Amino acid sequence: MSKNDPAPALQPSSRPLTPGLILLMAVACGVTVANLYYNQPLLAEIGRTFHADSGRTGLISMLTQIGYAIGLFLFIPLGDIRERRRLIVALLLAVGVALIGVATAQSLAWMYAASLLVGMTTVAPQMIVPLAAQLAPPEERGKVIGSVMSGLLTGILLARTVSGWVGEWVGWRAMYVLAALLMVGLAYVLSRRLPVSRPDVRLTYPQLVRSIGGLIAEQRTLREAALIAACVFAAFSVFWTAMAFYLESPVHGYGSGVAGLFGLVGLSGAAAAPLIGRLSDRVSATGMVGVMIAIAVASYLVFGLAGGWLWGLALGVILLDLGVQGSQVSNQTRIYALLPEARSRLNTVFMVGTFVGGAIGSSLGGFAWGRWGWSGVCLIGGGLATAAFAVWTWHRLAARRSREPAPPTSSAA
Repeated sequence: MSKNDPAPALQPSSRPLTPGLILLMAVACGVTVANLYYNQPLLAEIGRTFHADSGRTGLISMLTQIGYAIGLFLFIPLGDIRERRRLIVALLLAVGVALIGVATAQSLAWMYAASLLVGMTTVAPQMIVPLAAQLAPPEERGKVIGSVMSGLLTGILLARTVSGWVGEWVGWRAMYVLAALLMVGLAYVLSRRLPVSRPDVRLTYPQLVRSIGGLIAEQRTLREAALIAACVFAAFSVFWTAMAFYLESPVHGYGSGVAGLFGLVGLSGAAAAPLIGRLSDRVSATGMVGVMIAIAVASYLVFGLAGGWLWGLALGVILLDLGVQGSQVSNQTRIYALLPEARSRLNTVFMVGTFVGGAIGSSLGGFAWGRWGWSGVCLIGGGLATAAFAVWTWHRLAARRSREPAPPTSSAA
């Protein structure tokens, strides 16, 4: 075997995947991924600090998610060739420094740069999820992924609630100081509790990065899942970027605290993630993806028809978060079953697609609100969710055609 050939997969630490360890992983994912979303209910306040309009302020969310996509591409593949626990702890300490950069920003350009760095270093959850999948028995992988993802999704939603409250009472800068302290504390806990995870392959970093292109070319399911995730998460980000501006508009007249409360409404989607994971273990994960996308499409119908009432927004949030998070869990169950030795790289492709879509959605959300108001937000967000359903449908039809026998050919007389 040459030094460039993959080595046989090495076994992770023998420490069992206990319920307590699953809970710790879920909490770690949630607390960390929240860094990406603290800014959304605070965008109006941040804009006032730097005297910026909604379009320029919306770029903060976009750059955070672009940074996340860059960090996913640069750092997450390392999970296949390096010990994951050390990587996770190092990234948590790095994001703590970046969060202090946001808290001390003195200009919008500074805010942009610091937000980009926060995104690049907030990628530890995407090392934790493949680690959980690696440690889980195959027959329980969807359930474990769903449980860990429920923590991640709870963090996404509660980030808005917490930052909305903190921003309203003590200002948006205090939120980022608190987040930095949480990252340092979490780094210490995980350094003591996470199991050691041995690398699955022996490749150099350039070889590892080049192999990602091969995975994209070879794995049709991976391409489909990443494209669907990009469209669905773009639809998700369109709403959450525009919502703070909508709630502060004369239609509703509320502040960042109420905007943050809508994160609590969306917890139903996070609570459903373990159930969706179990269903993906027992029924078709591909079918579950289609159902969840349809729910996301329905959410924008509700936003468009009943968004002028708080109950309409609340119902739409429940449907949107359930659809987005359910499709995410089902898609990850599919891709983690493809190549066990390449889970970090598979997750890199999937999550880069997801957050490139999220960055585009954040930019479109701020632009649509400034240009066309709430109706434009609903049309663009609903169109993106519909595009995801079109991708899912097209791939199902293509797969069906590929299974059909070729028509008989007649021989010449």
